[in-house]
Amino acid sequence: MSELPSTPLTLSGGPLTIAELVEVARHGRQVAIGPSSREAINRARAVVDDVAGGADPVYGVNTGFGSLSQHRIAPADVEAIQRNIVRSHAAGVGDPLPVEVVRAMLIALSASLARGASGVQLDTVKALMTILNNGVTPIVPKVGSVGASGDLAPLAHAAQVLLGEGEVVVDGVRMSGETAVAKGHVEPVHLRAKEGLALLNGTHLMAGTCALSLHDAGNVLHAAVVAAAMAVDACRGSVGPFDDRIHALRPQASQRGIAAALCRLLDGSTIIPDHLNDDPRVQDPYSLRAAPQVIGAVADALGHSTSIIEAELSSITDNPLVVQGPDALELVSGANFHGMPLALAADSAITALCHLAGIAERRIFWVLSGHDPHTQVPDYLSPQPGLHSGLMIVQYTAAAACNELRALAYPASVGNISTSAGIEDYNSMGATSARRLRQAVQLTMNVIAMELLVMAEGLDHQRPLRSGDGVEAMHAAVRQRVEPLGADRSPAPDIAALAIAIGEGSLPIVGLEAS
Repeated sequence: MSELPSTPLTLSGGPLTIAELVEVARHGRQVAIGPSSREAINRARAVVDDVAGGADPVYGVNTGFGSLSQHRIAPADVEAIQRNIVRSHAAGVGDPLPVEVVRAMLIALSASLARGASGVQLDTVKALMTILNNGVTPIVPKVGSVGASGDLAPLAHAAQVLLGEGEVVVDGVRMSGETAVAKGHVEPVHLRAKEGLALLNGTHLMAGTCALSLHDAGNVLHAAVVAAAMAVDACRGSVGPFDDRIHALRPQASQRGIAAALCRLLDGSTIIPDHLNDDPRVQDPYSLRAAPQVIGAVADALGHSTSIIEAELSSITDNPLVVQGPDALELVSGANFHGMPLALAADSAITALCHLAGIAERRIFWVLSGHDPHTQVPDYLSPQPGLHSGLMIVQYTAAAACNELRALAYPASVGNISTSAGIEDYNSMGATSARRLRQAVQLTMNVIAMELLVMAEGLDHQRPLRSGDGVEAMHAAVRQRVEPLGADRSPAPDIAALAIAIGEGSLPIVGLEAS
């Protein structure tokens, strides 16, 4: 990652980028609120205050919630019900969400509320920023959201902290929300009309989780392209299928760019001309030959999913919302909290990652299997086949990871379950999709790390010949972290070291810049 900006991220009503979310969620960048947001928040709050004091029923202000919306709330209770919704909806189960996921959810929530259509108090937004800036992480169980009406249960667990309730972690120490308030880690908030609902009613867990995952998926994709290029020379494959004249005849968005990147990565290779003549092989296996078509399709799918998440991070997703009417601002009910765009984006991204890992596993299998003697590498890249098993079981592990990916790829979004006595009768299940996407990214990252490990070893067997500059840069980066295989050892630490480097984005991408 590039150096963290020294200035706070100022929320002024504009878009929140994935990169900015990562800076706050993962690297602790501070957050501030700009003057334009302050003004917008105060204007919208005045509308809610006016409605709360009126005689007409307005959902979420002076009514119950969900199927209880037909119940009117007495003026004296419009604030109590906002505290009650936070308490009653904190019904999550399971292990706590990771710190960075909770922080991603909170920055997405803060940015949405700061756009000034939710009708919350300025102090409420500032209190959320205090939690982020003080390194306070609410304890949020991972299971509970159905991805519509917002991420209700997870957001409720986070919002409890503003009431001095629930639990948090500060500097590794778990404590009650009451203790966190007493120690000055949290600024408590007296919730007023609509505020409890506004804190709970958005898509912020889904959006934050997907944003982190797609950020990491971009690093995995870059590493996968270089790994594929490494495989070409490790297997003594052909660069012919990457000829631009082929790809110009099929105008898929990313296919041509991936083919061009593979050519750049392999430019200058002395391995390719070494077997250009008198090689009896007519064509390489699909895993090499069709790499631009498969990886290009993956890039397109991930790009589409990323655009959906970027749009969500620029959105306001609670209900009701303060909007401009013919003569003045007014409060209008809708369903922006429905997570279907994010659910489909996450499910699609998981499917794409299945193919990115799957084709990498096939290349690993091909070079290790020994059934193509023209690769000129020993079986399983063993230093002494039989006595040493080499990298045999790396392919087994890649196969196991691909199997897990296939299980994750069943789309959570197709499994609707009705809630709230049927008034909420079609849910997205997008929180499940988002959580699965996070798992899928990690599994794919490990498979690509395995391919880098295997292909670096394969290139060593092509010496003194060398690959292209881009491939050699990656080979050198692998060798900085992993020694050549001189005898059998556990590959697990090597795979882990390369997976960490992929996730950090610290591996070279020479030759990818123009793709």
